[in-house]
Amino acid sequence: MARRPNQELDFDRELSDLPPELRWREWKARVEAVLFAAAKPVTRDVLARVVGRGCALDLLLDDLREDLRGRPIELVRAGESYTLHTRPALGQAVRVAFDIPADAKQLSKLEAGVLMAIAMAQPITRGALTETFGKEISRDLIAALREEGLIAAGPRSPKLGAPYAYVTTEKFLLEFGFESLRDLPDLEALNDAGLLSGSAPISDGGE
Repeated sequence: MARRPNQELDFDRELSDLPPELRWREWKARVEAVLFAAAKPVTRDVLARVVGRGCALDLLLDDLREDLRGRPIELVRAGESYTLHTRPALGQAVRVAFDIPADAKQLSKLEAGVLMAIAMAQPITRGALTETFGKEISRDLIAALREEGLIAAGPRSPKLGAPYAYVTTEKFLLEFGFESLRDLPDLEALNDAGLLSGSAPISDGGE
């Protein structure tokens, strides 16, 4: 049986035979192609596989973002991953063309509040969320957020019974338009929006 060639050995990352301008253009085209072909957000480590060691990846991504300005797609960052998205203004056209139903799932006010509380205090247990909101946060509510892919199980708490703590996902960042958790609104804004009720402050998520 013939051996498959080692693609990495045959792949020229450095492009040292090209002048700097053409090298940069080729690296940028490779990154765009990888993002276009990917079914989910792509990490920086994956993108780094197709460019040379001397490539300033952050600058290249900024350059690609500028190239896409005014086009129907945009480069979106979620944490340390990147993806290409149709611009929101064109979403309805895509849904009509392919007969895709509009998203029927809408978070309730409590679900949205719990989701934001997890984002602010992660990792945080269901018990700590119950204390924060002054009402029982059910397993069903947590399961619904997990089913939507917005949260995931994080580390177990050192408390009695070692309950799971929960963290937000990259999908959470993408769905709400945050590049990182640093973009989250502050507690005052969440309280003004009525998403947080109950007197317990959001602090140590392990309790």
